[in-house]
Amino acid sequence: MKIQEFNVGPKFIFGHGATAKLSELSIKKAYIICDPFIVKSQMIKTVLDILEKKDVETAIFSHIVPDPTIEIISESVVEIKQFCPDVVIAFGGGSAIDAAKAVVKVYTESAKVEKPTVIAIPTTSGTGSENTAFSVVSDPTRNEKYALVDKALVPEIAILDSVYTMSVPAQVTADTGMDVLTHCLEAYVSSNASDFSDACAEKGINLTWKYLIDSYKSTTNEFAREKMHNASSLAGLAFNNAGLGICHSLSHAIGAFFHVPHGRINALLLPHVIVFNASLTEEGETVTTRRYAQIANMLQLYGTSSKQCVRALNYAIRSLTNRLNMPATIEELGIDCEEFNRRIPEMAQRAIADACTPTNPRPVTVKQLEDIYRGL
Repeated sequence: MKIQEFNVGPKFIFGHGATAKLSELSIKKAYIICDPFIVKSQMIKTVLDILEKKDVETAIFSHIVPDPTIEIISESVVEIKQFCPDVVIAFGGGSAIDAAKAVVKVYTESAKVEKPTVIAIPTTSGTGSENTAFSVVSDPTRNEKYALVDKALVPEIAILDSVYTMSVPAQVTADTGMDVLTHCLEAYVSSNASDFSDACAEKGINLTWKYLIDSYKSTTNEFAREKMHNASSLAGLAFNNAGLGICHSLSHAIGAFFHVPHGRINALLLPHVIVFNASLTEEGETVTTRRYAQIANMLQLYGTSSKQCVRALNYAIRSLTNRLNMPATIEELGIDCEEFNRRIPEMAQRAIADACTPTNPRPVTVKQLEDIYRGL
């Protein structure tokens, strides 16, 4: 048995309307990092109204774009150095929260100041960024995505208020929901999984399996939206401790070149990665085969062998993505096949070096990664 650690992350404040709890926190100067939609939609007014009543001085940086770039991070760092907040509020989807974590890291290290308290308020149910030690930053000049990994990146407080997810469009709900499922499955079979990460992954899978379709079908289903919001953070707890695998490694490389939503790529890759990791095309069963089979059985998917259970799981995942109207091929993702095939060697090289690859349950070669890409 190896000695492991399990970090529980931020203090969680959750439930419909949980943002109101901001009024009870000690805040003097708040620097809010978000995307333009948060401001345009007036969503930010909920937070600003609370802060104004507390006489909190505020500054807003709303230039965050999907896959936040080094340039945008640098722009925000210049602003935050001038403002010197005691609290940073990361408000939005995974991109806003990832950007805020990167900004705070660069700011505290370069300015040599005490780290401000980071409060993450996610508006989508997918990335789990509100409670992880990861931040992904893009460099469009090199078609690169860099994963920052540091325990100091974990926010101190995560406010899970499902009121913000009620207006999330169906397709975004599907994309982020499949990201949650992928996080949980990869954490569960990870080489660094533990009883503690398993508990979070299992609960996250159960919630996603039960409530994703209901969330996708209705923006008024408050209960389902709240459950998916919780599932997203549980998934974050699982993979923040156990790590991920090659589904994310392969997805990061595709996203860097073709700029397709991350969860949508994961949904396409996931069944192919399961075939590889569970050794479904080879003789015999492995520990990983049986791990996937355990998840299948938990979801009441059965077979006469572990491999049959895994095949049932894969069939159910494909059925789920079909019900979510998600792409089933590279062409349906809107990617030119010729260009995709041309990029395969380079993408495979990037995937093998990705921070998620070391905890994949099955050792993998560049050639095997190329084969998975070619099988899409």
